[in-house]
Amino acid sequence: MVRVLFLLILSMTWGDAIAIGISAFLETISNREEDRQYTLGYKRFSLLGALVTAVILITGSILVILENITKLFNPQPVNDEGILWLGIIAVSINVLASLVVRKGKTKNESILSLHFLEDTLGWLAVILMAIILRFTDWYILDPLLSLVISIFILTKAIPRFWSALKIFLDAVPEGVETGDLEKELEALTNVKSVNQLSIWSMDGLENNAIIHLCLEDWEQMTETKNQVRQLLEERGIQNITIEVDTSQSNHAQHKRRVTALEQPHGHQH
Repeated sequence: MVRVLFLLILSMTWGDAIAIGISAFLETISNREEDRQYTLGYKRFSLLGALVTAVILITGSILVILENITKLFNPQPVNDEGILWLGIIAVSINVLASLVVRKGKTKNESILSLHFLEDTLGWLAVILMAIILRFTDWYILDPLLSLVISIFILTKAIPRFWSALKIFLDAVPEGVETGDLEKELEALTNVKSVNQLSIWSMDGLENNAIIHLCLEDWEQMTETKNQVRQLLEERGIQNITIEVDTSQSNHAQHKRRVTALEQPHGHQH
C-alpha cells in the first residue's frame, strides 16, 4: 500500500513540482542586484515566473474542464481504497509548501500561492469524495468537484495573469491615474507644463517614473524638483527621473520618434 501511494503521489505531482521549481528559480534570480548586463536589475524574472505559473494553471484548469464535462453525463466508478490517505498526504505537502510563499508580495509569489491553493482544494475534494463514496455510489461527485474547483481557479488565475502581463508590457501600474497625476503636477508652483509623464513597474511592487517639465523660473529648479519628487512619492512612485526642458519644442526634438526608428540604420557622411 505504501509503495502504491508513493508512486501515485510521485506521478501526479511531478509536473507541478517542475512548474513551481522553475517559478521559484526565477523568483530567486529576480532578487539579484543590477549589473552591466541587466542595468535595470532582474526584477522582470519574477514577472516571467508569474506568467509561466499562470499559463500552467489556466491550461491545466481548461484541460480538467474539458475532460470532466463528458463524465458528468457518464460518471465512472471510482476506487476509493487508499485515496483517503493519498489525499491527506498530498494536502500536508501542499500546506507546508504554501507556508514558504504565503508572505510573498510579488506577482510571482501571489500566483504560486494560487497554485498551492488549487492543489490543496483538489486534494481536499479527493478526501471528501473518498469519505462519501465509502457510504454511497455518488460517482458524479468526481467530475462535479473537478469542474467546480477548475472554474474557481480560472476566475482567480486569469485576472492575475492579465495583471502580470500588463506590467510585463510596461502598462501604467494599477492604482495610478496618469491624468489626475499630470493635473496635480501642473498645479504645482513654478511648473509651466508637463511635457512627458512615463510610469511603469518592473515587478508590480516598485513603480518608476520619467517626467519632463517646463518651468516658469529656472532659478527655482531645485525646489520645484523636490516638490515634484515628493508628490510622486506620495502617489506610490519610488524611482523618479526628472528632466527640465527649455520649451515644449525642445522636448519634441529629442523625444522618441517611431518613424525614425523604422528607417534603416546607417551612417551619414
